[in-house]
Amino acid sequence: MTVRFLHSSDWQIGKVFRFVDEKAMGLLQEARLAAITRLGELAIAHNARHVLVAGDVYDMEALAPRSLNQPLERMRNFGAVCWHLLPGNHDPHRPGGLWDQLLRKGLPSNVRVHVVPEPVTADDGAMIVLPAPLQHRRTLTDPTAYMDGLALPEGLPRIGLAHGSVTGFGSSQDKANYIAPDRPFRAGLAYLALGDWHSQKKISDRCWYSGTPETDAFDVTEGGKALHVEIEGPHTLPKVTPLETGSYTWISLCENMNCRADIDALQEKIRSLGPHPDRSLAHLEVKGALSLEDRVYFEDHFGDRLSAAFCFLRIDDKWLVPQPTAADLDQIDSRGFVRRAAEELRRRAAEGGEGEREIAAEALHRLYVEHKKLQADQQ
Repeated sequence: MTVRFLHSSDWQIGKVFRFVDEKAMGLLQEARLAAITRLGELAIAHNARHVLVAGDVYDMEALAPRSLNQPLERMRNFGAVCWHLLPGNHDPHRPGGLWDQLLRKGLPSNVRVHVVPEPVTADDGAMIVLPAPLQHRRTLTDPTAYMDGLALPEGLPRIGLAHGSVTGFGSSQDKANYIAPDRPFRAGLAYLALGDWHSQKKISDRCWYSGTPETDAFDVTEGGKALHVEIEGPHTLPKVTPLETGSYTWISLCENMNCRADIDALQEKIRSLGPHPDRSLAHLEVKGALSLEDRVYFEDHFGDRLSAAFCFLRIDDKWLVPQPTAADLDQIDSRGFVRRAAEELRRRAAEGGEGEREIAAEALHRLYVEHKKLQADQQ
């Protein structure tokens, strides 16, 4: 009998995105709930009777009742799917904690929380799930170690479910929540479903990180996914297929700009990154040297205009240095003490110490902007 299930992790319901405004944060939080619905739809479409969530269902232990119950109500809607939830390092199982609260109040009949490290035969009797719940944010013992040498029925695939890192620095005993990457071999597992890393990653044929179903950081390169796992028998290799689940795209770019043509080209590049920029978050790092006139042009076009097209746009321009031209200085003043001050600022911006260069460059830029405003008011 073929066993089919979806492997997911790191939903982190209730996650706070402090770098965006309140509206964008609400959209990102709602997207994490919508990902649960997509997982349910994908499970039905792929004839998968189980969804295994390898830890960090919630982002923190102290959440409002509504935030705790929202994912459960999403799962309840897919009664033909059994959802297996595992406490992770963000939501460990503590006495009287969030998992005890939910268990005491009662869960949907198709939702199972694994708070004890012991084998569980799935409801349909097709596989054995070996969960490794965390009881603390950090533990120096491998939570999957108990899986070795268990006396279990033969003929059923053994599926490990754990949350932690397979990468140790120095001694593995010094790594919090360390999981031996060869645990499938040691414990005779058909598959080890892992959570903690938010990027989807294959460790071995029998060991994968699913990644988060909704990307949540610019350095997550393979997020917004889940895994569809098919296992023919306890000793055959699993067939693992990545599935797209994310709604939002996170983009990181590093570009050089040295003239207005570069600015225009970069605008076109960013606007063509995808069909739905309103569901994209972009981090743009710009480097190079611009005249004061072109710098103002850049700010006009990449500030309110371009940022309005995206869910969020962050621009890092600390390496975009000013290169004032004679025409720039003429716009400030063609002669007199203001012109001499502008020339001195240009000199310090080019030749001063590190801190002095930054201050002089900013002062020169502000001087240029204010004189442009004054000229506009006088027209």
